[in-house]
Amino acid sequence: MQALITTPGTPGSTRTATIAEPGGDAGLRVRTLEIGVCGTDREITAGEFGEAPPGERDLVLGHEFVGRVERDGHGFARGDLVTATVRRSCGRCAACHSGSPDACSTGAYRERGITALHGFASDVVVEGPEHLVPIPPSLGRIAVLAEPSSVCERAIRHALAIGERQVWQPQRALVIGAGAIGMLTTYLMRLRGLEVWTAARSPRHSEKARLASASGARYVATGGEPLERLRDDVGGFDLVVEAAGSAEVMLAAPALLRRNGVACLLGLDAHRRPLGVDSGAFAVDMVIENRVLFGSVNAHRRDWEAAVADLRAMRERWPDALDAMVGARVAPDAFADAFAYRGVKATLRFA
Repeated sequence: MQALITTPGTPGSTRTATIAEPGGDAGLRVRTLEIGVCGTDREITAGEFGEAPPGERDLVLGHEFVGRVERDGHGFARGDLVTATVRRSCGRCAACHSGSPDACSTGAYRERGITALHGFASDVVVEGPEHLVPIPPSLGRIAVLAEPSSVCERAIRHALAIGERQVWQPQRALVIGAGAIGMLTTYLMRLRGLEVWTAARSPRHSEKARLASASGARYVATGGEPLERLRDDVGGFDLVVEAAGSAEVMLAAPALLRRNGVACLLGLDAHRRPLGVDSGAFAVDMVIENRVLFGSVNAHRRDWEAAVADLRAMRERWPDALDAMVGARVAPDAFADAFAYRGVKATLRFA
């Protein structure tokens, strides 16, 4: 069968190849429909990240997945649409034992298509039923957005939990970045009734600007309006989500908050360099104004289930906008086109 594979640590080694079909009865056999491409896949392809399964040289990519069950079993029926969680328990820590590998304390977890486990970018996969998440037929292939949505759901859930440690009534939110994570976070917070500003480098009349605005958010082109000026104009934000993957922007995020605000970091910036910090924003305002800065990664199963439910709500409220988030669908052997795409989301279409 066909698969998209790479040799971790070897830049430019990503390729399509024929691999053996999975065997055994350890899980459910699922036919892959669509695989989303994200920054993590690009970093693995660049040789910056990723780990093959023990004893193997290559890694099957793909962690944003939607597929169709091929035979009845374990409470699923042939033809059911499913997605699958990505992170697997280390088997040792309290968090993993409680079903929360997103909070693994040892760092010895494995992740499908990323760390020590093959991913889903192949014609057929076999997955344990405990890792499969049902998808309603009404979502269809757009459920390929379930994985990035689950990351956003976890971030928002944790941000609200942190803010609600005290009396807190969030009204204004700023999302920095308009890729899949930033755009989905924008829509999820609009579902929750927050007033949202989405800031990114794309021009004001770009497709990303149009998509953000379709949710009722206000789009800000950062090339023309510094975020500090936006903060001053609106009076600061209760919640800031950084999804641009810039260390400089991450350090600036707390200064964009108003009193009691919470900032969440979802982007990654692996380029090491010294950075300056505004001492007043960190050494004074963070304390006196009760501000919080935290990071969030991956997702608990409850966040996957929330993502599926909220994607349904988004489809009902903004059907055209949700479909437009997937702006490019290509065959697996055209993966380079998907990796080069700079819209919200590109996918590999398998079946």
